[in-house]
Amino acid sequence: MAKAPIIEEVPEFDEVDGLPLPREQTRLYGHELAETELLDAYRSQRFHHAWILGGPKGIGKATLAFRFARFILEHPDRFSTPVMAANSLYVPPESHSAQMVAAGSHADLLHLRRPWDLKGKRFKRDLPVDEVRRTTGFFGSTAAGGNWRICIVDSADDMNQSAANALLKTLEEPPRQSLFILLSHNPGRLLPTIRSRCRKLTMRKLEEPMIEHALTEMGCGPSGNTEALHTLADGSLRQAVLAANGGALDIAQEFTGLVETITNLDMIRAHGFADKIAARGAEDAWNTFLELARTFLSNQLRKDASTKPDALVRWADLWEKVGRAASTADALNLDRKQVVLTFLVDLRKASSG
Repeated sequence: MAKAPIIEEVPEFDEVDGLPLPREQTRLYGHELAETELLDAYRSQRFHHAWILGGPKGIGKATLAFRFARFILEHPDRFSTPVMAANSLYVPPESHSAQMVAAGSHADLLHLRRPWDLKGKRFKRDLPVDEVRRTTGFFGSTAAGGNWRICIVDSADDMNQSAANALLKTLEEPPRQSLFILLSHNPGRLLPTIRSRCRKLTMRKLEEPMIEHALTEMGCGPSGNTEALHTLADGSLRQAVLAANGGALDIAQEFTGLVETITNLDMIRAHGFADKIAARGAEDAWNTFLELARTFLSNQLRKDASTKPDALVRWADLWEKVGRAASTADALNLDRKQVVLTFLVDLRKASSG
C-alpha cells in the first residue's frame, strides 16, 4: 500500500515566538495618531486608494495594516453610523471578518510577501513578479457582498524591479473599491512613480514604556537587563520580543564581548560566535547580528565624524563592505559564517588603524 505523501509545513513569514502574527493581533501598541489618520481618511469625502505605511521594521506597520483591513471589511460603507461614530479601528475578535482575517482566509484580502522556497528551505530573498501578478485575478473577480478588495504588500521594499513595475500598473488604474497598503521600512527607496501614487503615513519607533507595557501584556518580559533589551530593540516591539526570549540578548552580549576585545581578537571565540549566527534556520540570529553590526558602525561614524576623519573613512568602508557581503550571502545562499568572521577581522584592522 502506497504511503501518503508527506506535506511539509510552510513557516509563516516573519513569525516570532511569543508574538502574535500581525493578522492575529487585536491590540495596537502606540500609533494612535496614525490610526486616527487612517480612520478619518476612510470616512472622508475623498479616500485615497493606496497608502504607504513607512517606518522602521517591527514597530507595528503590519499590525496597523491588518487592523485597518479588518475595519474596512467589517464596515464597507464608509459613511455608515458605526464608521462615523468610531473612535478607533478596533473590530471585536469574535466578528466574522476578524476571524477570517486572523485565519488568513478572507477572500477579499490579499497578503503579498516573500514566498517560501521549498528547495532551499528558506524564504526567497525578494518578492517576485509572479506574486504581484496575483493582484490581476484578485481584483478581477467580484468581492463578496459588494465588499472592498484589499491588498497588503509586506514589504514593498522586498519587490524586485519587475514586481515593482507590475504593481505600478495596477496602481495607475485601480479597480473600484480597491485599497493597497504598502509596508516599507525605507519608503525613500521605492520607485518615485509608486510613491507619487500613494499617500504616505510615517510611523515612529515605540517609546520604551510602551514596549515594556506590551511585553508585560504578552507575558514575555521585561526581565533582566532592560537597558540592553531597549538598546537592542531600538523602538521595535519585534526586536524586543526576540531579545526578551533570550536569544538576541545572548547574541548581543557575545557581540559586545568580542567588540570590546577586538584588538586582541580570540579567533576560537569568534568561530563559536559565527557558528551560532550561521546555524541552519537561525534567521533571527543572523538578522540580530546584522543589526548589531550596523548599530555599532553607525555609532562609530557619529563618534568620529568631527574629530577623526581618517577613522571615518574606515568605518564607512566597513559599513559598505558588511552590507554588500550580507546581501551577496543571502542572494547566492553562501556561508554566512564567513561574513561574520570577515567582519570581525576587518573590524580589528579598522580599530587598530
